[in-house]
Amino acid sequence: MKQLSLFQGTPEDFQNPIIKQIKSEFKELKKEFRPKEPETYLTRNQLRNMLHVDLSTIHNWRKRGELIAYQIGGRIFFRRSEIEASIVELKIAKK
Repeated sequence: MKQLSLFQGTPEDFQNPIIKQIKSEFKELKKEFRPKEPETYLTRNQLRNMLHVDLSTIHNWRKRGELIAYQIGGRIFFRRSEIEASIVELKIAKK
């Protein structure tokens, strides 16, 4: 069986353009890359100030399962991303 060779050259001759292209693509990716921000946790008081509500409102939302709370020791925290995701747009029916 005969082998057909379309290109002549060393492996490096084929490798170098590929490496050059990968480096170029990686450089472009680095320009667009935005690192993920760390999760922010809020205390009950911070959440109260953020939403302008009473602590009893936060307690009731938590009790009804509308807010998820996290605890470390005796401290209660809420994930900011989950709070923001819990806020929904109200649709008002048109007459």
